[in-house]
Amino acid sequence: MPTSIHPETVIGAVRLKITNMEISLRFYEEVIGFRLLKKDGAVAELTADGHTPLLILEENNQFRRMPERSVSGLYHFAILVPDRISLGAALRNMAYHKIPLGQGDHLVSEALYLNDPDGNGIEVYADRPRDTWQKNEQGEILMTTDPVDIDGLLAVSEGAEWNGLPPETKIGHVHFHVGDLQAAKHFYCDVLGFDVIARYGSAALFISAGGYHHHIGLNLWAGAGAPPTPEDAVGLRYFTINVPDRDALLEIEQRLTAEGTAFERQADGNDISLSDPFGIGMKITVTKNEKGE
Repeated sequence: MPTSIHPETVIGAVRLKITNMEISLRFYEEVIGFRLLKKDGAVAELTADGHTPLLILEENNQFRRMPERSVSGLYHFAILVPDRISLGAALRNMAYHKIPLGQGDHLVSEALYLNDPDGNGIEVYADRPRDTWQKNEQGEILMTTDPVDIDGLLAVSEGAEWNGLPPETKIGHVHFHVGDLQAAKHFYCDVLGFDVIARYGSAALFISAGGYHHHIGLNLWAGAGAPPTPEDAVGLRYFTINVPDRDALLEIEQRLTAEGTAFERQADGNDISLSDPFGIGMKITVTKNEKGE
């Protein structure tokens, strides 16, 4: 059995390819509730707490939009707000802006779904208390998709002032279309070290570190053999996996090397960059407190 990834591993910043910075910034600030942290030419960093980048936007007006569910790559990235009141306030703001929404009660969480102006998928969600999560006979966390109690969300957030995303907001998970679920499981679980938490038949797999309901979702909904997202298309440039210390990063590097998976190491030894078997880019980085920043 391969060693599991460090239990304190979490998802960090996500970098998206977009076509129009002005339009996207307006959307992500006014509708989603991020704040602009820094802008340098065609790249902007967005934050919830005023200092931690959670979303990075990369603009190129020549990027093209692919047909829905035609390629491997981003299904959605998921913004985790700290509580149900915050989710209700976000819902009220989206309704004010007349944004089309999907929704799902997944037992472990309540979620709202929408797309950005380039069609990049977004989930905004709040977790239920971890001690209420249930498991099946196989020890997997029970998740489903039921209707969200929209009236309850509106009621619990009545009178809550909308000031954008709360400072405690994080990127909770990412979810990808892949072309081969078994190859994805091998890479993310056997090589990187994530644990299988739940399965959705033979079409989707949910994996995590430390028993979370999922840090990464993997699905075949774009079809078996779905090709990678082209370089010149909107979508995900990379997502970040944050590990708590250098030892945790070194363990992953050793497994990647044993597998023969190419990666690039930054000069300080605290960050590596690579792609999964489906062309999905990622960075694995030691958290800032370990770097002494």
